[in-house]
Amino acid sequence: MIDFGFDKIALIGAVALIVIGPERLPKVARTVGHLLGKAQRYVADVKAEVNRSIELEELKKMKGEFEDAARNVEQTVSNEIHQTRADMASAWDAPGDPALGADSGQHSGWEPPPPQYKHPKKNWRLKRGATPQWYKQRNGVRSKAQSGAARVARFRPPRSSV
Repeated sequence: MIDFGFDKIALIGAVALIVIGPERLPKVARTVGHLLGKAQRYVADVKAEVNRSIELEELKKMKGEFEDAARNVEQTVSNEIHQTRADMASAWDAPGDPALGADSGQHSGWEPPPPQYKHPKKNWRLKRGATPQWYKQRNGVRSKAQSGAARVARFRPPRSSV
């Protein structure tokens, strides 16, 4: 950029005072100051925009590298899973030991289905005690109310047919 020292600025001011005149010099200096301020702001905006575009390009390049790495990891994992499944299938279908018998090592290929999710059937409206159900069952605590007649019938000794 242009380097202005004090002596150069004084020389420019003296020439401007002679050429422009003392009446119009303050107005011209103010206008030149405003124009220089606008030019500096414009240059700063252009620099900021260039920096942002460079950062955006770097981020796009980094994003591409991460996506490639993720694809490579996914491909490696799927290849390993496929290889493991193939090994398991070959081990499952391998013939059994002939010393144990013809079908002792053979499986029919049928696998039981995996256990299904069972909802706990909790009723949030029902107020429950703090004692866990497994503790009550283990220690013989009654969990259901029974009428007196039902309890008598339950614990009555069986009739003997004499």
